[in-house]
Amino acid sequence: MSQQAGHLSPLLQQSSGITAARGEGMYLFDEQDKRYLDFTSGIGVTSTGHCHPRVVEAVQAQAARLIHGQYAIVKHPNALRLCERLGELTPEGIDSFFFVNAGSEAVEAALRLARQATGRPNIIVFHGGFHGRTMGALSMTTSSVGLRAGLQPTMGGVVVAPFPDTYRYGWDRKTATEFCLRELDHIFHTISSPKETAALLIEPVQGEAGYVPANTAFMQGLRERCDHHDLLLIVDEVQAGNGRTGRYWGHEHYGVRPDVLVTAKGLASGFPLSVMGAPEALMAKGWPGSQGGTYGGNAVACAAALATLDVIRDEGLVENAAEQGAYLRARLDVLEERHACIGNVRGQGLMQGAVIVNEAGEPDGERAGRLLKAAEERGLLLIRCGAYGGQIVRWLPPLIVNREQIDQAVDTFEEALRATA
Repeated sequence: MSQQAGHLSPLLQQSSGITAARGEGMYLFDEQDKRYLDFTSGIGVTSTGHCHPRVVEAVQAQAARLIHGQYAIVKHPNALRLCERLGELTPEGIDSFFFVNAGSEAVEAALRLARQATGRPNIIVFHGGFHGRTMGALSMTTSSVGLRAGLQPTMGGVVVAPFPDTYRYGWDRKTATEFCLRELDHIFHTISSPKETAALLIEPVQGEAGYVPANTAFMQGLRERCDHHDLLLIVDEVQAGNGRTGRYWGHEHYGVRPDVLVTAKGLASGFPLSVMGAPEALMAKGWPGSQGGTYGGNAVACAAALATLDVIRDEGLVENAAEQGAYLRARLDVLEERHACIGNVRGQGLMQGAVIVNEAGEPDGERAGRLLKAAEERGLLLIRCGAYGGQIVRWLPPLIVNREQIDQAVDTFEEALRATA
């Protein structure tokens, strides 16, 4: 047998130089017990903070009773209780749920259901969307060419429509929205007939594209077209859901009703769990045997999710995300006024992005990378994204964040701005 030491793949690159030994609330601690204010939430996962006592207690208790009740073989109480709780939270009509491990899998399940239920092959997605890294989900992802590089051609049947990103287009909201809806109608006439289109798939707030919200007129325009052409509207709430935007679901800001909802990340406070939900009558149109998976709906992960939902409700974390998100946005808007290198601030609730630009107003991923390192040196963890070398700094704290911690984070970031000028 080989005696060499194993190591992580060199293709898996960390955004920080930290080895996290433990976490508590808003903080991560390295192996020397240095404390870092965590404004990444594990990319939006640790919604209740690190190691919330109620989540830890639920996980420990469940691990002593049943770790894995494979739910294609047996039912277990946590999965059934979680279905009940989700039914109380999801939009009216969405009452049937399929559990898997990651957002990608849940998106693929929605894709499979849409094609099987409608008998139509095509899916229309929106430019800048991120839906996952597995082949079907990746084929519907257009947030960055780096995700698709080396894998093309990807799955067929995917058509990309424009998304009303006012900063990228340089237009006001009305102009961008009208253009995007016209182009969607043009797609129906030139690329994908409604008779061949199963669904529209959209993030209510784009994640990997840099926290770009949709808007009410655009989302309602999509709903109108779905109703008119008998298409499904699939809303990807993997990152925006579970209170992140200051409403329980991101799409609630726009007054629309999805036909299929996908969520993950903040649902289980760090345990791998995702869900695809649809009306039972629609779910039943999928083909027998089309849903399954070894680890989906794991008993411990479901226990973590049930505790997470209790904490979100009992501690008013959706309301806190709205209040603290508005405060964070106000602080970031002031930074944008003070520092020319911040080209744009956008987002919803505790899901904010700051676009870093150079003197010519062009995306500056190199500066954004130095900003993250300077913030880390000062005890603040941030992450970035963006198609132009990662030019967007993301602000994604746990939903338990308070005003003092936001002030500390923004003040530290301003120090990093000055240090990297």
